[in-house]
Amino acid sequence: MSDFYSRETAAIKDARGLTPRDYYDILKNVWCAETCAPRMRAQWSLDNPTKGQCSITAFLMQDIYGGKVYGIPLGDGNYHCFNVVGDCVFDLTSAQFGNRKLDYSDCCEQSRQVHFAREEKRLRYEKLKSELEKQF
Repeated sequence: MSDFYSRETAAIKDARGLTPRDYYDILKNVWCAETCAPRMRAQWSLDNPTKGQCSITAFLMQDIYGGKVYGIPLGDGNYHCFNVVGDCVFDLTSAQFGNRKLDYSDCCEQSRQVHFAREEKRLRYEKLKSELEKQF
């Protein structure tokens, strides 16, 4: 299993010349229990650092690459977020699902305004962004 969905083809570059592969390698050392969704913190571990990190990571990648954030319905009222930039689809936090195959087709666009209406999520996003910036 690869580290994230579409790792092999996620070759777009940002202003620094970094690809989503590069950001995954950096973020795996930045994601932490504090940036994990509160309802999933009990399952977060260093062995599964992407657990509960999807929306804040996807919106952070949107800041870097542009594009749109989409969500896969999980059947419990929640969505798993991923990025689409032009014809590049990537999901830096897909590893949290192990071998479960996710369907990246016919997903609905996710709104930053709706997600960040929850203060705890906005604060987690800001922490992740701040910790990422410290890596440069």
